[in-house]
This record gives sequence, C-alpha cells and structure tokens, in this order.
Amino acid sequence: MTGRRLAGRVVLATHNAGKLAEMVDLLAPFGVEVVSSGALGLPEPAETGTLFSENAAIKARAAAVATGLPAIADDSGLCVDLLDGAPGLFTADWAGSPRNFTRAMERLRFELERRGHDASGARAHFVSAIVVAWPDGGEQVFEGRVHGTLAFPPRGPEGFGYDPCFVPLGEIRTFGEMPMAEKKKHSHRARAIAAMTAACFR
Repeated sequence: MTGRRLAGRVVLATHNAGKLAEMVDLLAPFGVEVVSSGALGLPEPAETGTLFSENAAIKARAAAVATGLPAIADDSGLCVDLLDGAPGLFTADWAGSPRNFTRAMERLRFELERRGHDASGARAHFVSAIVVAWPDGGEQVFEGRVHGTLAFPPRGPEGFGYDPCFVPLGEIRTFGEMPMAEKKKHSHRARAIAAMTAACFR
C-alpha cells in the first residue's frame, strides 16, 4: 500500500503517556519531529465511533485541523473471546477515571470468573488501528493485531495498560515482562506502525 509521504513535524494525537512513549520509539528511525496533542494543549475529542478505526480517525482529524499538521492517531483495545470481544472499544473505560489499570485487570478476571471461566489462559487479542490524517482532509488507515492468552495474576512492571496480563502467542512472558525493544517484535501497535511506515516513509 502506498501512502502520502510524512516528513517534518507531525502530531501524535494522544494524551496517553505510555502510548506516546511507545509510538515515539517506533517512529524514531524515520526522522520526523513528533509533538503530542497533550503537549500542545489540544482537547481530547469525544470518541463516538463504533470501530477502532473510526475513533482513531476522529482523533487524527481533530489534531490535523487544529494544528495544520499531519496527525497520527491510534485507537486500540483488548478483545477477549469469552467476553464476546469485551472490553474492546471500552478498554480504557474499564480502567475508570482517573485510569487505574490494576482495577481494570481485576475487572477482567472478575467478569471471566463470574461466567464460570478460568481467567488464566483465556484467549484474547489486541487490536491497533492507526489513522494518518492531513489538514486537507486526506487520510489513510492501518491495522495491526496480536493474538495471545491472559495471565493472572498480572506479571511485570514494563509497558502500560493491560500489558502485565497478556501473553502473546509463542511467548511465555507477558508484555509487562518484556522491555520495549522486545515488545516491538510482537505488539499490535508495532505491526500497525510498520504498515504505516512502509506506506508513508518509503
């Protein structure tokens, strides 16, 4: 897939510090100057989409229009098979306000066990939809997925969000037990950004 070339200054449409650090690291080899929506003081738009790609587009469009710069937004989530894909689009909402992902992971275990399922070993996957939006209205969508299983109790201090309770296929460690350099080999966001960089930087 070929996309418009990204160069110069770009906005990462996120206020999430963990997501920002991961995406800045993934974009570092491509020589763009990255600034976040949070650093620019941009408001967070309401995410009213019914798909990850729709919510990513809402965030990217808002940042591109507000700044006059190309904007990159990710919307991502954890989907658990035995919960019919939940938490899905509401992955962050499960952490409450202010966000507490320890509480969110406990809720995940509770929801599985109250349905009579073992939480450890339950199949799940992460999805990342990335949208690049330009100020003139152009945009392009990229997606990455990683399948795996849940682990309880959660393990590892690395990463963010649900990383300590997710084990990607082929691994015995959770994302929370992997340094960022290793997580990049597996993560949904890394796969989506790889598709984006192949289209927009080459």
